[in-house]
Amino acid sequence: MQLSETVTFGGSSLDRAAELRGDAPKLDALAASGRSFAVLFWRGKPLVEGEGDALTLARLPLGHPILADLSEPVFLGRESSDVGYFAYELRDWTPEGLNEAALRGFFDRSEQTHPALEAGQRFVELRAVMTLLNARDAELAATGKAILGWHATHGYCAACGEKSAIFMAGWQRICPSCNAHHFPRTDPVVIMLITRGNSVLVGRSPHWPEGMYSLLAGFIEPGETIEAAVRREVFEEAGIRVGHVRYLASQPWPFPSSLMLGCAGEALTDKITVDPVEIEDAVWITREEMMDIFAGLRSDILPARKGAIAQFLLRNWLADMGE
Repeated sequence: MQLSETVTFGGSSLDRAAELRGDAPKLDALAASGRSFAVLFWRGKPLVEGEGDALTLARLPLGHPILADLSEPVFLGRESSDVGYFAYELRDWTPEGLNEAALRGFFDRSEQTHPALEAGQRFVELRAVMTLLNARDAELAATGKAILGWHATHGYCAACGEKSAIFMAGWQRICPSCNAHHFPRTDPVVIMLITRGNSVLVGRSPHWPEGMYSLLAGFIEPGETIEAAVRREVFEEAGIRVGHVRYLASQPWPFPSSLMLGCAGEALTDKITVDPVEIEDAVWITREEMMDIFAGLRSDILPARKGAIAQFLLRNWLADMGE
């Protein structure tokens, strides 16, 4: 099942051209080539255009007026020797009639348009369109959202408290006061396909939509291995002891900065004892029942979100891959 290239946000093989991040003359030349583009975000929402299967990440020319007053961009990578991508964050703009409650909802279906952009171009919640984007657009959107989100929340030095400055084309911050170097944050999270015989363990958080269940997951703690994190999280949340653990696949998950590490674990016990502080419910689901859930034949249990690694792992489990 180690097919991360087929997981949403993975598999585009974008040339991130890290060797250019500290080479200002070459970056300037790439930006001035006339063939490079800007990828624009507002509150973490990427700018897209088109509809349905024709939906794409909008690519703005670097000379577009809306970019003129924005802070310096982050270099995402290049398509070829003279085609590069730069991520910009649109700040200090509030759309007319903005519904703040919609932005905070579990499913944010709201879209925002800016008067300086073309008709059809709008900002959308990435989770709402991630399965519609091709692999390259999905990787660009996930990378831009994650790195710009890091800058938005890490503008001050963690060592001395002074405001830090952007370096290395956005991939580093340096404090001018104490010279501390800060790098983009990625939080490792284990997500577990825990099985016992013909059944898989799924659970739900209280803030999820009614009936939605997914695989158990949790953050890896300092000093902890992936395998130990799987066993600890499953026991903490559901009271299930886990034996053998193996890695399956991974997925960048920029909400805001996680790397999901998909693992398979063999349950040693089957009695569920839910910790209500961790999750609301957990149940064992057989393969046959999960097939009905994926087919939409049950209303009491809904499948994991499309595009998330949980659904990828479950679908491959149903297909007997990796068994």
